Amino acid sequence: MPRVSQDHLDARRRQILDGARVCFGRFGYEGATVRRLEEATGLSRGAIFHHFRDKESLFLALAEDDAARMADVVAQQGLVQVMRDLLAGDTEHPADWLGTRLEVSRRLRTDPEFRARWAERSEQLTTATRKRLLWQREAGNLRDDISIEVLTAYLELFLEGLVSHLAMGLPADDLEPVLDLVEESVRRHRASGGAG
Repeated sequence: MPRVSQDHLDARRRQILDGARVCFGRFGYEGATVRRLEEATGLSRGAIFHHFRDKESLFLALAEDDAARMADVVAQQGLVQVMRDLLAGDTEHPADWLGTRLEVSRRLRTDPEFRARWAERSEQLTTATRKRLLWQREAGNLRDDISIEVLTAYLELFLEGLVSHLAMGLPADDLEPVLDLVEESVRRHRASGGAG
């Protein structure tokens, strides 16, 4: 029997995650039945669950994958850029990512077991945001009158509000200036030479 290469296994895993993202985004966790997951991925249940123990493990892997992608953007460009990408639809799967994010929020609120499992994985984004803010502070670009923890919580809270705004289908075409304001609110303001 021929051996399957790691590249093939990685591609198959990516195919499953991409199809599952669409399925969970469209139908929610409960509505993403095995049959729907098979249709969305183009694979059999055996192929899907060869890579993931069960539906919850698949969903957690998907949410973790999205969090890792966001953390990469945060590390390079900051959390406000994640929000800008979300508004512009520049993420790889903007609508499906939003559906997954909303489903994570719902399950955190209603499922204590999921909350416990997710807590182990969700620190990536917060850690990336803190590191980016520390780096900005050391470079003299970030205000120093507020702790990094408070600034991190502020930006994460704003992200959650933006996600809720988009989820409700409210207009988003005029939010760029709002994101400019959020970004400006965390910057260090250098004293100007004028009287004051």
